[in-house]
Amino acid sequence: MRSLIDVVDLSVKELDELMGVANDIIRNPDKYKEACKGKKIATLFFEPSTRTRLSFEAAMLELGGSVIGFSSADSSSAAKGESMADTARVISCYADIIAMRTPQEGAALVAALNARVPIINAGDGGHKHPTQTLADLLTIKREKGRLDNLTVGYCGDLKYGRTVHSLIGALSRYKGIKTVLISPEELKVPSYVRHDILEKNGMEYEEVSDLEQALPKLDVLYMTRIQRERFLDPREYERLKDSYVLTAEKMEKAKKDGIVLHPLPRVNEISTDVDADPRACYFKQVECGKYMRMALIMKLLEEAEKDKSAVTIKGENLVYDKYKCHNPKCISRTEQELRNIATSSPSSPDILRCIYCEKKVN
Repeated sequence: MRSLIDVVDLSVKELDELMGVANDIIRNPDKYKEACKGKKIATLFFEPSTRTRLSFEAAMLELGGSVIGFSSADSSSAAKGESMADTARVISCYADIIAMRTPQEGAALVAALNARVPIINAGDGGHKHPTQTLADLLTIKREKGRLDNLTVGYCGDLKYGRTVHSLIGALSRYKGIKTVLISPEELKVPSYVRHDILEKNGMEYEEVSDLEQALPKLDVLYMTRIQRERFLDPREYERLKDSYVLTAEKMEKAKKDGIVLHPLPRVNEISTDVDADPRACYFKQVECGKYMRMALIMKLLEEAEKDKSAVTIKGENLVYDKYKCHNPKCISRTEQELRNIATSSPSSPDILRCIYCEKKVN
């Protein structure tokens, strides 16, 4: 049974096919209005969301399907202590496909291992957010005309920013991508992103702290908010929350044909005086997200009809029961029945990472 946990689960060919379908939906919406007639999507959102949840629901409704689900953990059996594995098994009895968001990193993988229908990861803590990346890729392709030979800058919360981690991974498969990582020292991109994606793929990258200095070289600027909900220490959030603010004045230093993206919601990291700039593409991203989710839902449902086999854990050099993950947000910390599993990559055989959250373990 095919699920989408990480955007790199999709090949470049599959990404191109999904973008092709999404563009066809934009041009010919009536052609798809009954594509999922009789099918149900369950949207399981264990943390607040507006855009992503409604985007999935709008996508399914516009395909002629129906929607069930919930929008907070308080309204689910998780509040009673039900495990993620059991939740996935139960909801599989009611829906044909599941889109889920949780604050626990690795939870989508656990759901996929136990569900009898496809799981779409709609965000798991600060880990991955593959469908936002699908929206990002379509927006870049439509605005820039290509997904290769670009200089892409990521600004703000690169430590907890799951959208950043996913987009870096997706663009690592395209040629000529240069990456500029703009953040305070405390919010630098995690080591596994640097080592296992950027360095492993031989990508050119630099880490800087000055947004204005980086702006003139960027084809794409990906702004992110400093996320209060990802911080264990509120004082650290208060100290860092206003680290970067993009204004119309600063945009004067940006490329004339550059574009600005943001996964939304924004707080104050992009001033509203930037919204009128034709290079501001973050609201276009929202529309692209719906169309890419429509394409993805159709793809996974079609594949599910052909393949009913269970999802299994993939990885090289799997190690069982030899360690404990110390990431407080990892799903393995709260669901004790999970086996402690780590894996290493060919490029870093001596480094073990948790199979669920990808954090380094001892």
